[in-house]
Amino acid sequence: MAVLEKVRKAKTDVAARLPLDQIIMDDCIEAMRSLPDACIDMVFADPPYNLQLGGDLFRPEGGRVDAVDNDWDKFDSNAAYDAFSKAWLQEARRILKPNGTLWVIGSYHNIFRVGATLQDEGFWILNDIIWRKVNPMPNFRGTRFTNAHETLIWASKGEKSKYTFNYRAMKTLNDELQMRSDWSFPICGGQERLKRNGTKAHPTQKPEALLYRILLACTNPGDVVLDPFFGTGTTGAVAKRLGRHFIGVEREADYVSVAQERIEAALPLDESSLKTMQADTSAPRVAFGTLVENRYLKPGDTLWDAKRRWSAVVRADGSLVCDTGHGSIHKLGATLQGAPSCNGWTFWHFEEGGALKPVDELRKMWTLATTV
Repeated sequence: MAVLEKVRKAKTDVAARLPLDQIIMDDCIEAMRSLPDACIDMVFADPPYNLQLGGDLFRPEGGRVDAVDNDWDKFDSNAAYDAFSKAWLQEARRILKPNGTLWVIGSYHNIFRVGATLQDEGFWILNDIIWRKVNPMPNFRGTRFTNAHETLIWASKGEKSKYTFNYRAMKTLNDELQMRSDWSFPICGGQERLKRNGTKAHPTQKPEALLYRILLACTNPGDVVLDPFFGTGTTGAVAKRLGRHFIGVEREADYVSVAQERIEAALPLDESSLKTMQADTSAPRVAFGTLVENRYLKPGDTLWDAKRRWSAVVRADGSLVCDTGHGSIHKLGATLQGAPSCNGWTFWHFEEGGALKPVDELRKMWTLATTV
């Protein structure tokens, strides 16, 4: 018991020294150097792309494309970029716990260089994930294929690491189909796209649905997630919603201001909504978790049948829970009715303006919004 108490005290002491749920305004490498060894559960990194753009890009009608031309994305050479990648990856590895993981996202301009460097530094690649953008920016010059995806690398500290992977939550989110390594999300637009004075607050803002899936898959409530390229705070906002701690590092004052305002407005989910399914359920036929990821429905929202005989609460992984059980929209609907099967899309309803509407309307809205 004395040994266990010492371990608990050591963990408490480390946590007390961390700037939890704060943004450090500093260079990412210097900020990570200020943190103790093995204190972070997951690092999510969206480093500079090193685009090396050759002049402005214009739309066919003459409008200038709002591309990434900021100073923070400019490096003198590939060698300089590689040295930068090595430095921040070394610090990320040092501060990760033995069973922690690293996520890094990039485009074809940088992801292969970063991938080689992280392997050189001892990381073990678990998956590469393709984020397929359902509404990508066209290739205005017509000289290449449209760049319609970005690549994420998920890596552990070593081949033998006992990393976190919430398989059941991912399968439930994908309505009882194994989650694949190709993910479809729209790029930020509409209300999610943060703007200041009519222009984008950040040129490479990532959709919250992408971070929602990553954090739900690879962290647990209370875990600490570090984002060394915090930008406008997508990681922090999603971490707050899902009951995770974040540490953000960002050196641009304008981004820090936007991120702080955004995170303050994010509402954390209640504990019951955060609980994810652990038991197997029979396979429904149509996906539902996408609506939760993209906030058409939020964890904690209540659904009813058409006559309000039964109600259930939406959970973070897209399952439903009520007083008598839990399951997918189809399984729980069938259980409540004592029926062999149920079409959850038409059985469950959400309330809008005092009226009940089938959740199938939200699925149709999603389909229309993401049809290219």
